[in-house]
Amino acid sequence: MIAFAAVLSSCNDYETYGDKKEKERNAIAKFISDSSIVVISEDQFNQQGYTTNLTRNEFVKLDKSGVYMQIVREGCGDKLKDGETTRLVCRFSEFDILEDTTTVCNNDPTLAYGGKSVVSIPDIIQVSRSSSSYTATFESGIMYTVYGSSSVPAGWLVPLTYIKIGRPQSMTDDCAKVRLIVPHSQGHATASSNVTPCYYEITYQRES
Repeated sequence: MIAFAAVLSSCNDYETYGDKKEKERNAIAKFISDSSIVVISEDQFNQQGYTTNLTRNEFVKLDKSGVYMQIVREGCGDKLKDGETTRLVCRFSEFDILEDTTTVCNNDPTLAYGGKSVVSIPDIIQVSRSSSSYTATFESGIMYTVYGSSSVPAGWLVPLTYIKIGRPQSMTDDCAKVRLIVPHSQGHATASSNVTPCYYEITYQRES
């Protein structure tokens, strides 16, 4: 009887993929509420000239990917051109929405990794554009090292349609900066396998 009860308990504890996705949806909804985020539609985003109102803490939900995006700065320079391949320097923080904790970052000068300040270890990404599609690989950096993969999360590529990728040349120039809520389906392999949604703050600029 005890053995049967143990088996029954084990079965009840088992989470299906559907259960995990529901938990993810609930976690994202709670994060949005707790962060006082105002979600706008793609239509409204388009009508606003592909901008999000920072005062209202707006994030646009992009229907195709399921990613929520806030454009903090559009950036200097030009958007990536069709047929172009270039290298980007990215600094970011990654927050696990399910566990309510920062998991990895390289934009905080108070933190170190391998005896070096994390800000001295940006992620270098080679990215290519073909029509409206983007492909990319990590060449080096914190994400590359921590997760042991050159695959760039699909969610990281979503903003490239809307931001400029330049390299600041003066005090008035700023690199592009976005905030993202990335569901597991658009995340890295670990997030995908664990059905983990992540919140990111990322800057993008050309390497040279």
